Amino acid sequence: MSTTPTIGVLALQGDVREHLGALADAGAPARPVRRPEELAEIGGLVIPGGESTTMSKLAVSFGMLEPLRAFVRAGRPVYGTCAGMIMVADKLLDGRDDQETLGGIDMIVRRNAFGRQNESFEAAIEVAGIGGGPVEGVFIRAPWVESVGASAEVLATYGGHTVAVRQGNVLATSFHPELTGDHRIHALFVEMVRAAAAAGERA
Repeated sequence: MSTTPTIGVLALQGDVREHLGALADAGAPARPVRRPEELAEIGGLVIPGGESTTMSKLAVSFGMLEPLRAFVRAGRPVYGTCAGMIMVADKLLDGRDDQETLGGIDMIVRRNAFGRQNESFEAAIEVAGIGGGPVEGVFIRAPWVESVGASAEVLATYGGHTVAVRQGNVLATSFHPELTGDHRIHALFVEMVRAAAAAGERA
């Protein structure tokens, strides 16, 4: 196995290209993923920002929903940004009645909590486990985490709201680090993927 397994970016909808570039800059080979069989070819998966209800519907239409849930349940590394955070939440507030999530983090997420598109903003965010000072967080119709369960670790807050969470091999941020040129959070995820691959080799 290569030192860094290939990391997939779910390419149903959202800012796929930006994540592919961020992962490459963080030292990982990366590729778009659209079909269930492609999940077997990657060591970890990024679920990008976009529109969470559209992403949910497309996952069902493309036959990806259950394979993605199985990927998460198997302990494979997953990183969700913005809409991706919504996708890895166990529970949603103000979601559509037919909206599906993958689960993976014991948290309740509120969609579009930071406001509409024209209320987008940037802020310096201190993230636990990320050295070198705060990261620049880009918040675009961003969710926040209303509450987390005992198994989830809060990595960052902004304005009194949780905006970055990790549970095991699942990482999520409300904001978009792929849009800033600062790829330290992607580098953290690459290390998570490397560690999972190494553990698999030892098993």
